[in-house]
Amino acid sequence: MERALNSIRAVLITAVICIVLFSDDARSFYLPGVAPEDFEKGGSLSVKVNKLTSIKTQLPYSYYSIPYCRPNTIIDSRENLGEVLRGDRIENSRYVFRMREPQLCNVLCRVELDPKSSKAFKEKIEDEYRVNMILDNLPLVVPIPRSEQEGPPIYQLGFYVGLKGQYAGSKEEKYFLHNHLNFVVKYHKDPQTYTSRIVGFEVTPFSVKHEYEGKWTENTRLVTCDPHAQRIVTSSSSPQEVEDKQEVIFTYDVTFQESDVKWAMRWDTYLLMADDQIHWFSIVNSLMIVLFLSGMVAMIMLRTLYRDISRYNELETHEEAQEETGWKLVHADVFRTPSNSDLLCVYVGTGMQFLGMVVVTMIFAVLGFLSPSNRGGLMTAMLLLWAFMGIFAGYAAARLYKMFKGTEWKKIAVNTAVFFPATAFALFFVLNAIIWGEKSSGAVPFGTMFALIFLWFGISVPLVFLGSYIGFKKPAIEDPVKTNKIQRQIPEQAWYMNPIFSILIGGILPFGAVFIELFFILSSIWLNQFYYFFGFLLIVFVILLITCAEITVVLCYFQLCSEDYLWWWRSYLTAGSSAVYLFLYAVFYFFTKLDITKPVSGALYFGYMLIASYAFFVLTGAIGFYACFWFTRLIYSSVKID
Repeated sequence: MERALNSIRAVLITAVICIVLFSDDARSFYLPGVAPEDFEKGGSLSVKVNKLTSIKTQLPYSYYSIPYCRPNTIIDSRENLGEVLRGDRIENSRYVFRMREPQLCNVLCRVELDPKSSKAFKEKIEDEYRVNMILDNLPLVVPIPRSEQEGPPIYQLGFYVGLKGQYAGSKEEKYFLHNHLNFVVKYHKDPQTYTSRIVGFEVTPFSVKHEYEGKWTENTRLVTCDPHAQRIVTSSSSPQEVEDKQEVIFTYDVTFQESDVKWAMRWDTYLLMADDQIHWFSIVNSLMIVLFLSGMVAMIMLRTLYRDISRYNELETHEEAQEETGWKLVHADVFRTPSNSDLLCVYVGTGMQFLGMVVVTMIFAVLGFLSPSNRGGLMTAMLLLWAFMGIFAGYAAARLYKMFKGTEWKKIAVNTAVFFPATAFALFFVLNAIIWGEKSSGAVPFGTMFALIFLWFGISVPLVFLGSYIGFKKPAIEDPVKTNKIQRQIPEQAWYMNPIFSILIGGILPFGAVFIELFFILSSIWLNQFYYFFGFLLIVFVILLITCAEITVVLCYFQLCSEDYLWWWRSYLTAGSSAVYLFLYAVFYFFTKLDITKPVSGALYFGYMLIASYAFFVLTGAIGFYACFWFTRLIYSSVKID
């Protein structure tokens, strides 16, 4: 119940923040977790623990799901909606530091393993789970030197629970636990106030079989790690094995390093990528190719259309017009209401909803409001914006529906508000049930489910109805030419104008505009890496929109020239077919870049990628439709129709 109240409260608080951002009174404010905190020397630093993550299983678990040292009372931090959906479970821990006061060989606790606990550790080690911690809103990272030994190290989020290995001279594989942590806290010191701000949180894990003399008490000194005897842990030469009835002593060191990095720049180090040069080169190369192709397509279209319109307008007699072939001949059928027009209205409206959500989200991200320091902020913002953009979905669907001579605007409003969310939510519910079965912290609690339903029916649905009401009250869009009562027969088409072939061909270029950036996005989601190239992403998204519009217009023009006037659905499917290539690329990525072996994890991957591909289809399809809609109205209003 407490988590349910927290989820609902997070939704309401985030909604208020969004309102504040758009209000005129927004003068000075900061987002939660972004304000700096100053620490005096000796000030208490509390380390929080987060979920255990694995790129092999994609199933997060809470830190205390395995027998780590527990505090007397476990306190859950208040997570926002995005954090809960990501599977974050932020809790307190027994790790307590003192600012700028090094500590060596601190004993956290002593644990004696039983069959259940040793099995739990072995499973997490086998699946390469990492432990995630947080200090002053900074995630714990493990520095890994670059192979060329130049430049700053690469940072891995979290440290491995343990590792598998063999003793010298033995072929039997053993499991070893990382039970000693060497923390490094980097700080930036203010020369005037002598206070410090945390700018880095790193760790080097070790596996050490600790030894001591006599019986164990709270004051027992370790033989293997004793600062008084100048013995500190620097290697894992005598590792801690994970077996039944084994005694495990958890210890840690803390050192503090002064840094020149200022607090405002502390995330820059974390956002460095291992293949940054390849990333920049690939993005620029992709943009140049797409811009070049787009320029050529635009030039060809302008020259061809200008010649066609000039020739049609110079025809003097009706007989000459009848002898002509091309797109002018289908003017009396080109605006005929398509089959399944209601469904087309629903898809176009939903596409506009996604377009509004993506554009506003990217603007916020580029401005820095959705930085990594605001964990879960990106997903929370996307869900809220999707709900608020329901007004545009209703408006677009109702306007198109009225143009098709529809009269039941409430029916189209209900379909627009329910069709896509119901499909996505049903699949999400099935995936969530699978995660529940695995007892993972990634399973969405009942309270968060209720919050999502509240966003859907409490915000999105009413706004869709409001948008539909406004759109239906507007005058109907008039066609530039009249439509005949008798439908014109479509001549036999060439093989390359086959609907399926032309639709699939049309999706290649839009996918080509995004597939390189898609690699980095998938890596950030499934390989637990940082992604913060929103400036590039915004440029790529603009290129995607232009490409979707241009390729759809080109193929629509060829279709009309072939006297095929059934362009409504084909224009939508032409741009939307890029989602097919997106899903195929996701399949390729799964088999070439991921090391997922469990069927449950594979089902989760393909389930979520199916939802993402479906959303991409709806978005790009709507862009292609509106481009073709504008194009047909433009050309048929530019020629003289007898």
